Amino acid sequence: MDSSLVRIEGEKKMKSISKKFSLGLALILGLSACGSNNNQTATNEAPAEEKAQTEVVEKAEETEDTENSEDPLADKDVIKIGVVGEKNEVWEDIIQRFEEGTGKKIELVKFSEYREPNEALLAGDIDANAFQHKKFLEDFNESSGSDIVSVGDTLIAPLGIYSSKIENIEDLEDGARIAIPDDPTNGARSLFLLQTAGLIEVNGEEGDAITVDDITSNPRNFEIIELAASQTARSLDDVDIACVNSGIAVDAGLVPSQDAIFLEDPEDPDKQIYVNIVATTQDKKDSATLKDLIDNYYHTDQTKKIVEETSKGSEFPVW
Repeated sequence: MDSSLVRIEGEKKMKSISKKFSLGLALILGLSACGSNNNQTATNEAPAEEKAQTEVVEKAEETEDTENSEDPLADKDVIKIGVVGEKNEVWEDIIQRFEEGTGKKIELVKFSEYREPNEALLAGDIDANAFQHKKFLEDFNESSGSDIVSVGDTLIAPLGIYSSKIENIEDLEDGARIAIPDDPTNGARSLFLLQTAGLIEVNGEEGDAITVDDITSNPRNFEIIELAASQTARSLDDVDIACVNSGIAVDAGLVPSQDAIFLEDPEDPDKQIYVNIVATTQDKKDSATLKDLIDNYYHTDQTKKIVEETSKGSEFPVW
């Protein structure tokens, strides 16, 4: 074969081999790059997944911290609730169920006078109270410049007229001595009750802050004696009749539905201002703990049953 032809053929083979080598090398490099990218992706995915999980945990912790910061009672070891009087079977049953259901503790702080639980609330000595009706709170806030708020209705406890000397209101003699509470709210409430019973006439409408000076007619010359609410039941031996709040009457061993000689009508629309409440301060009004206590432990059929049993039909749940 001609030497020039041999040279040409050799060059063709070398170019072919070189081209194949280049293609092979490119393929190898491409596969290596893919492998590197896959490894890098896998490497990147692992930290990303861990980061996402960390963010979920941190967000949950932030939510819990926010909830606790919004509820000043969330981390309290003992929640203190102020009441008036010694007989608190309804609250004792509620507290037992609440503590079993939540693990939180509640302490009842007992007072003897009506203003004391509100004063203790404002002083920070208790977290909430459950002794007063809506009208009493309204008048207290107005007179003291405070802003205590209701966070739940409980029951209505009719005011009654009691006597250890007569069994019927019709038997009351002229000139009889009548005891009423001396606080503005319950004093006015008592005067309206005496008017409803047909004993006197007053100037004003239910809920008005009337006093004995607003009596417009007292033809039988009754003597109205103002006493501390806690003393009205104890005065029954010294007066002819007394207007006594339900809780005070119960503490004195009286059963309003049986022992009162005249009783408010709990279904009277004008008396709904006397619905009892749970109250607290502005900073605790949105407490999830208080909401849970009222919605899930107070406002229950079990509580209604205890109210009926302990009051013997003298107090009426309003939820």
